[in-house]
Amino acid sequence: MTGKGKLVALVLIAAVLTAIIIGTVSHFTPPPGERSPQEYINFFKEAVALVKENYVEKIDDKKLMESAIDGMLASLDPHNAYLPPEPFADMQIQIAGSFAGVGIEITIRDGKLTVISPIEDTPAFRAGIKTGDYVWMIDNAFTHGMNINDAVKRMRGPKGTSVSLTILREGVAKPLVFKLKRDIIQIKSVKYRTLDKGYGYIRIAQFQESTGDEFATALRNLHKGNGGALRGLVLDLRNNPGGLVDPAIDVAGRFIDGRLKDGLIVSLKGRDPTSRKEIFTSIGEKEPHYPLAVLINGGSASASEIVAGALQDHQRAVIMGTQSFGKGSVQSLIPMRNGAGLKLTTARYYTPKGRSIQARGITPDIIVGTAEMGKPAKTDDFDFREEDLDGHMLPAANTETKREKLRPHPNLPENTESTKDFQLSRALDLLKGIDLLGKRK
Repeated sequence: MTGKGKLVALVLIAAVLTAIIIGTVSHFTPPPGERSPQEYINFFKEAVALVKENYVEKIDDKKLMESAIDGMLASLDPHNAYLPPEPFADMQIQIAGSFAGVGIEITIRDGKLTVISPIEDTPAFRAGIKTGDYVWMIDNAFTHGMNINDAVKRMRGPKGTSVSLTILREGVAKPLVFKLKRDIIQIKSVKYRTLDKGYGYIRIAQFQESTGDEFATALRNLHKGNGGALRGLVLDLRNNPGGLVDPAIDVAGRFIDGRLKDGLIVSLKGRDPTSRKEIFTSIGEKEPHYPLAVLINGGSASASEIVAGALQDHQRAVIMGTQSFGKGSVQSLIPMRNGAGLKLTTARYYTPKGRSIQARGITPDIIVGTAEMGKPAKTDDFDFREEDLDGHMLPAANTETKREKLRPHPNLPENTESTKDFQLSRALDLLKGIDLLGKRK
């Protein structure tokens, strides 16, 4: 073939390819304007057909559909997820408070797998993994682009087996490698002790099915161990990532009188009428009206924010610590066919006075940062919250403005307990001060 003939052939081939591409793009152009749901479904089917027909490799139908569902849910807010049968079953087990793994709550922040909070008394907690850590690698797999389901699956495993987490931490130049041995994460929801004669302490690590009963037992034992009456109580909700709503209602309801018309604890407001409700305290057993201090921080989220917000709005407790996380949305577990399910955001939480928790959190009445003897207090012990997550849901209209930079409590610790837990020491000092004032009156 002559040079001229080759040129003509190349031009013809280019024209044919251009026609194919233009035809394909034209055929694939999204429908303009608002269309009916069925038209969008047909449009989706067309996209799937084009991908299956033209992608460079053959694609498994199951992978294609599950990826499409993942993408759809990820475009809504960070707390939605498609759960195949095994992860869906694991989620239900985790709610009950027992699973095998390393013990961290994770989310996606700026496209990175980020630790919300290590769960107390777990391998991750004991190893020193912290809130805000970026999980760079799980074993030899980089986490960039990895969804939460895949990450959880890699970290879970039989008791006694090992997993390596490579962590990037702000302020630390080199990656940190944690070699963790998986264990049964049997989360003990409630711990308690007497701080000083007459002053009790209850820590709730997470709200589970048994939390309400455990909390009632802790109160009974504290009363019994202090001569039948408490002079004050510290309720510690720091690093509590939330959990089930009903136990949180039980905990808050122990301090709020259900016989009053304003015994509201939380409102749920969603688009579907079935997701709109007001939850009031019951008329069951109540605690005497002794002083109550509630500790929160940036790791306090969801159900723990419901408790703090309710007690603050009812003026039943003094909230102390630092700004909470701001996860004010409700996720429902919805079963699907073949054992799979959806974790779907269905409503927002509101405090009794109508404050939206979403992307705002609870502001303490008294700001108390973390500190050690001889060191300045830090008011922002967590460098990210709900409002920093990719695609976070906005607060409802007419809610309070963006959180302020908070100023620390100026005092430094004065006793041995303070050097271990500055915030707890300040809470105990407050309760003793209120008790002293009451006696003087």
